[in-house]
Amino acid sequence: MAAFGDHPPLPEKLESLLSDETASTVFLKAECPPRVKAGHITELRLEEVEGEAWDKPSLESLADELSVVVEQHESRSDCFIEIEREGCRIMQIGDLRVTCAWPPFSEAWEITVVRPVAHLRLDDYELPDELIRRLSDHHRGVFVVGKPGSGKTTFAQAIAAHLDETVGAMVKTMEAPRDLQVPQRVTQYAPLEGDLEKTAEVIFLVRPDFVIFDEVRRARDFEIFGDVRLAGVGLLGVTHANSALEAIQRLVGKVELGLISQVLDTVINIEKGQVSEILELKMVVRAPTGMESDLSRPVIEIKRFPSGELTHEMFAFGSEIAVVPVSGEVGEGGSPAWRLAAEELKREATRLTGISILHAQFLTDSSADIYVDDSAVGAMVGPGGDAIRSLEKDLGRIKLNVKSVTELPRALRKRVEKDSWGAGNLEEWRSRGSRQWENSGKKRKGRRKGKGGRR
Repeated sequence: MAAFGDHPPLPEKLESLLSDETASTVFLKAECPPRVKAGHITELRLEEVEGEAWDKPSLESLADELSVVVEQHESRSDCFIEIEREGCRIMQIGDLRVTCAWPPFSEAWEITVVRPVAHLRLDDYELPDELIRRLSDHHRGVFVVGKPGSGKTTFAQAIAAHLDETVGAMVKTMEAPRDLQVPQRVTQYAPLEGDLEKTAEVIFLVRPDFVIFDEVRRARDFEIFGDVRLAGVGLLGVTHANSALEAIQRLVGKVELGLISQVLDTVINIEKGQVSEILELKMVVRAPTGMESDLSRPVIEIKRFPSGELTHEMFAFGSEIAVVPVSGEVGEGGSPAWRLAAEELKREATRLTGISILHAQFLTDSSADIYVDDSAVGAMVGPGGDAIRSLEKDLGRIKLNVKSVTELPRALRKRVEKDSWGAGNLEEWRSRGSRQWENSGKKRKGRRKGKGGRR
């Protein structure tokens, strides 16, 4: 793609709006004054440009002129119409990406011009040597994440240039639209027949060492990312996320748990043009932190890089995939593992008995309090404690103490009742008689009087 400032001559009005070298985006909308976003990435400012507002005929005329510019310079590889649809046209004109929108797609005519204002090398980021070596090993799965405008695409471009020029790797890109500013030797692929999955099929045939997958957004994009990575191709995905952990969680459900660490081993979070956090993933087989050793299972450790500090663990718990913090303080409900186990206990006990468990709290690894509606305590315990003993056996010999929800602290009780029944149904559930609770459990044949605990 073209270097900064390298584009064919533009209509004078538009070129004047780009005269400030720090201007990264120009916003033109019918009946509104033009606005320009400019400044360093750490302190961008949106400024209104003095002068008359653009009207619909002016914007239509500008869009036509820009289309003519593309046609006149079709011999340039960086001048083309990327997308043409009803109400929208996206053009690449040198280093500029121009998006035109009009009714019915938008409620009024609009033209947005985006220009890259920073072209950095990997050395400019002053990264630790360990990370440089990690990125130089192009047989990896990497996510570069951040909020819109944070500089993640600029960082991905720097990695592509490093792999091409310093490491000597064959690099390709998958983009929709194509707007990465990469070395000329790096071929940029768009969605083939509108489908990135078809692009991925072609990628395998050209035998790249590394692929840059720009704008991984939709669920299918994450699945394609996994397919390409598992085929043995080094892969870097650029995706929007508020944090590195959120980007990892977006893979859950799209890639099998046991394969996540093979698909993705490094996540780099970019904020204001700088690397703010690096996480690495590794799978081990052991009990999750806070659980007994006989509960060993595949666990994906999420650690800070390069310190190796363990921050989260990802593992299967029942039918759910849990992402649990391990470095936080123990709060209400015990450790993160206990709180997770309590949620699973609620679901399983409710399923087995037919009685809604309103709250559960582990006291040790093998004992817990469960809270039910006041009228359901007797049915939960059963005659002589038979029902609760049967439930304990079904749940793997966990010792259970049955309590009324009224024994919870007032603030917690209100939150539990609201979460369990919802504000609109709370009074209806409270009005249920004890006989209705008694009939709801398959194993419940009777109830003992009183509101006491188990046995």
